[in-house]
Amino acid sequence: MTMQSAAPRAKRILMIGAPGAGKGTQAQLIAQQFGVTHIASGDLLRKNIAEGTTIGRTVEQLVNKGELVPDSIIMDMLRKPVLAANAAGGYVLDGFPRTVEQAEAAYRTAGSLGVGVQIAIHLDVPEDELTRRMLARARGADDTVDVIKHRIKVYEEKTRPLLEYYQQRELLIQVNGARPVGEVTWSIVVQLQRAFKQRPAAARTAAAPDRAVA
Repeated sequence: MTMQSAAPRAKRILMIGAPGAGKGTQAQLIAQQFGVTHIASGDLLRKNIAEGTTIGRTVEQLVNKGELVPDSIIMDMLRKPVLAANAAGGYVLDGFPRTVEQAEAAYRTAGSLGVGVQIAIHLDVPEDELTRRMLARARGADDTVDVIKHRIKVYEEKTRPLLEYYQQRELLIQVNGARPVGEVTWSIVVQLQRAFKQRPAAARTAAAPDRAVA
């Protein structure tokens, strides 16, 4: 995804974090704070399946076979919600992309539409805290320490490389996500306000992305 000026006042934010980091919670709070749309790819997939849409039927068949949903289907599903959200003021995207390959595919698709991510937020939480959180909210027998550690390992291998990817292309905001929810939200809001205030000048001068740390 890339910076675009088609909708200069729109705020387009991506939330990145390991399982248990609080992406969904913070995405909702940040979306409310800035008056933009929270777009969660997982929720959209479940909605399409429940409503029996063309995408939903395809996804359901794949899930029933134990297969992964192709990136092209997810991007097709996200296209209309992202365009609508951008026209309405912006979005906070949660759950996609999860790999550099997905980010590169999204870059190609969103670049010509002017709806690419402007700022990526990384919720940094230590592994022991992630494990504690996920055990506390465990809902079934599959939510064991071993399963949780595997999910974190997959994140480290597949998703963490996104941080360098977005740092090179966008403004990457690093936030200590181990703090109480309200403190994390406050830190994100302050840094986003500063970042969006600085963006017009940065866009004109094509300056290299900054890196803010909370």
